[in-house]
Amino acid sequence: MKVEGYLFVFSALFFAIMDVIYWLWSHDPTGTTALALTVGLAGLVGFYLLFTGRRVGPRPEDDKQGEIADGAGELGFFSPHSWWPLFAAAAAATAALGAVIGWWMLIIGMFAVILAAIGFVFEYYRGHFSH
Repeated sequence: MKVEGYLFVFSALFFAIMDVIYWLWSHDPTGTTALALTVGLAGLVGFYLLFTGRRVGPRPEDDKQGEIADGAGELGFFSPHSWWPLFAAAAAATAALGAVIGWWMLIIGMFAVILAAIGFVFEYYRGHFSH
């Protein structure tokens, strides 16, 4: 994960330099803010990848002599049948639309976001698929 982490950290440094140059040439607060947020997001992802890479250790992808078969095996559990991502996206869209239309729709959307998040988190704790 070191290569990915350094890629994002160097991207954050590049965006930071470009942000300063952009501000000096244009004095545009909107574009400067957007570039500053890009610096923050790239730095956040780079920090996470470097931090996780230090904890997890080298992966099969990091081995220069590694084969494709070295990465075989179980990668994790991914829910093949879940409807909760659809409900969570619809609830988030309703809340975002509520920020534009009115406070009453925002409240409904936030309530739906909370319910969708609870359903998403506790999907495998009850019902047919509980373990």
